Amino acid sequence: MTNAEITSLEGRRFAVVGSGYMGGGIAQVLALGGATVALADISEEIAVKNYERLLTESDQFVADGLFPAGATELLRVNLRPAASIEEAVADAEFIEEAVPEILAIKHETLARISAAARPDAVIGSNTSTISIATLAEAVQGPERFLGVHYSNPAPFIPGVEIIGHAGTSAATIGTARGLVEAGGKHTASVADVTGFVLNRLQYALFHEAAQVVEAGIATPEDVDTLVRTTFGFRLPFFGPFAIADMAGLDVYNFCYASLQTGFPERFATPKILTDLTDAGKLGTKTGGGFLDVPAERLPELIAYRNRAYVGMQKLLDELGPAPIN
Repeated sequence: MTNAEITSLEGRRFAVVGSGYMGGGIAQVLALGGATVALADISEEIAVKNYERLLTESDQFVADGLFPAGATELLRVNLRPAASIEEAVADAEFIEEAVPEILAIKHETLARISAAARPDAVIGSNTSTISIATLAEAVQGPERFLGVHYSNPAPFIPGVEIIGHAGTSAATIGTARGLVEAGGKHTASVADVTGFVLNRLQYALFHEAAQVVEAGIATPEDVDTLVRTTFGFRLPFFGPFAIADMAGLDVYNFCYASLQTGFPERFATPKILTDLTDAGKLGTKTGGGFLDVPAERLPELIAYRNRAYVGMQKLLDELGPAPIN
C-alpha cells in the first residue's frame, strides 16, 4: 500500500499506547480524522482517566474555537479507553507507541505490542531521541516498524517526521505516510540518525543562541525578538533552502566567508552550497538552486512572499503578544 492510495481514515482501526499528553493528542488527531482509536496505558484506570481528560480538553478547545463544533461528540464515538495494551492492539492496523523516553520502557512496551498485534500491523514510535534501529530490536517483524514523530501539541502542529530504520520496508513507510497525511498532517521522511532532522535543527539553533547569550552579545529576550521578527518570521512559509534560493546562493557563499573570519570552523561553507555556486546555480535569480524554481516564476513567488508576510503580521497583531512576561 502506498500513501497515494490512502485518502481517508474512515473505518480504519488504530491504537495509541501511552495516553499522556503526547499520546492523548495523537489519539485526538486520529479519532477526529475518522479512525476508530483504542487508547491504552499501563492500566485501564489510567487509560480511562486520560480518556476523560481528553474529552474535557476537547470541550475547552471547541469553546475556544480550536476544535470544530461536534469534536467532543466525535471523540466519544471514535475514541475509547482499552482494558490493556494487548486488547487495544489486537485488531489495529496502525499502532503508535507514545510511552516515556526511557529505552527499557519502550522496549518492554514494543515487545508487548508486537506480540499481540496483527502480523501486518504497522507499528510506529513517537520517540524524538532514541534510534529507531535500537527500538526495533524489541519488535517482532521489525520491517513493519518505524518512527512516527508528532510534535507537541500534536493536535495543532502539522508536521510529522517519518523515520525508517535500515530494515523498515518501503511499503511500511508508504503506508505510515499515507495514514498520517489522511489524518491532516504533513510528513517528511528522514533517515535514522542521531536527532533525526527536527531536533537536530532545533537544537542547532538553540546551541548558537545559548552561546550568544553566554558571550554577553545579547540577552535571551533580544535573541528571541530577533528570531521571531526576522528569519523566524519567514519560516511558516519557507524552509531554509527556499529562503537561501530567494536570497541568492552567491550571497550565502559570501556570508559564510564573512562568518569564517570570526568562526572559521563553526561556519565552514557547506560543500553542497559551493558546488551549486561554482556551477552558476545561484537560486531563483538564475532559475536553478536547491529547489530549481524557474526564473519566470520569480515575480509570482515574490508576490506570494509579500502577501504572506503582511498576513503574518496581521495575525500577530490580532493575537497580541505572547503572555510570557
